[in-house]
Amino acid sequence: MTNSPTHRGDPAEELRAVALRLFVETSYSGASLQQIADAAGYAKSSVLYHFASKEALLEAVLKPAVEKIGILLESSLGRIADEQQRQAFVEEFIDYLLEYRFEAHIIINQGQSLAGIPVVDDARRYITRLSDAFMSELPTTAQRVRLGVALAGAAYVLATSASERDAVSLEPLDEVREALIAVVSELLVPLASDLSLT
Repeated sequence: MTNSPTHRGDPAEELRAVALRLFVETSYSGASLQQIADAAGYAKSSVLYHFASKEALLEAVLKPAVEKIGILLESSLGRIADEQQRQAFVEEFIDYLLEYRFEAHIIINQGQSLAGIPVVDDARRYITRLSDAFMSELPTTAQRVRLGVALAGAAYVLATSASERDAVSLEPLDEVREALIAVVSELLVPLASDLSLT
């Protein structure tokens, strides 16, 4: 009887997944290439074969999330003043955060210390552009603050719950999604009446 060989997935994808987990759990600066290699079951040379450096690995880890926030930005411009479009945006934003909550954790919680790394700088620029675009659509300070608290609060809840120790990560994601959409929408309800008066 011959043992069938163990089939592993794509090494680069496995390394990205392990790096993402370690960058969240221990931080980018706290996770070494050797730790990533060990956790993934590869030699450090295998990591360096697929990624020239730890920064290149971080770029590969964050790039899909950053590209998606760029798409979200472009499709969101001009939508905040219309109630139906705003509701659709809220759902897209929450879905984005749920899909990329670990990447959001890195960008939100480690972004300052990772300044100068192109993918992180791109993410921060997109977030600033998104914020500026929405803020320019709202005429009053109270409206701008309400929107900022709603969106940043949702991002913070999911970014800080990215570790397995937090209660939100233990909830079924569909329940978390529905709760976040409901709460963010409730926070934004006054915008509809305020905007109709302006």
